Amino acid sequence: IDKLLSRFNERRLGHDRRREAEYQYAIDELRRGDTWRMFRIMGEFVDGFERLAGMEGAVTVFGSARTSKRSKWYKKAHEMGRKLAGAGVPVLTGGGPGIMEAVNKGAFEEGGLSVGLNIELPHEQHANPYLTRTVTFRYFFIRKVMLVKYSCAFVCFPGGFGTLDEFFEALTLIQTQKIAKFPVILVGKRHWSGLIKWMHGNLVNEGMIDPEDLSAITVTEDIDEAVEIIRRVSLASD
Repeated sequence: IDKLLSRFNERRLGHDRRREAEYQYAIDELRRGDTWRMFRIMGEFVDGFERLAGMEGAVTVFGSARTSKRSKWYKKAHEMGRKLAGAGVPVLTGGGPGIMEAVNKGAFEEGGLSVGLNIELPHEQHANPYLTRTVTFRYFFIRKVMLVKYSCAFVCFPGGFGTLDEFFEALTLIQTQKIAKFPVILVGKRHWSGLIKWMHGNLVNEGMIDPEDLSAITVTEDIDEAVEIIRRVSLASD
């Protein structure tokens, strides 16, 4: 009897292992496909919406992650974060170094709401230490949805591809009326003037966009002017 039971258990164990291997294989195959990716995307949206609930009326600030702490733009971004917090306006950034860190630091030191929406990158971007709330995203497009959804204005300091991407996405969404028109503020006249001139000369003059499509843009060097524009919009949205 003992030998019979032993053989039965060995066969059952082997059968269970085969079933487990087949199950794991099916799961691995699912994870490689678009179906599993869809669930990851849905989960990231849900997590973002839950963790950022109540953040409407924030200001999203963009700019180069490579900006040195000695740069005048770092100092101006720090000033902006401090003054936005003083006006009771929550600050949203990409959560990384450079301009993002400067804005978050200013808001954090002033006791304001300083939020970073970090992104997973091949060369890992660590969240800066001046955040009262942080959310990390796998997908850029989900992160961009969150930055737009909870903002009453965009501010762009000098930056690279990421800053330009967010700038043009905001203009496109406003132009196509997918979002309500809100201020898009460019800080740094010398940095942005060439691009604005090109848009007027090549896009407006050739009929590719209407002059009205650029009306949301303000170019300034003055942080107080930018904060006042934001403050008026924030009050109007309350």
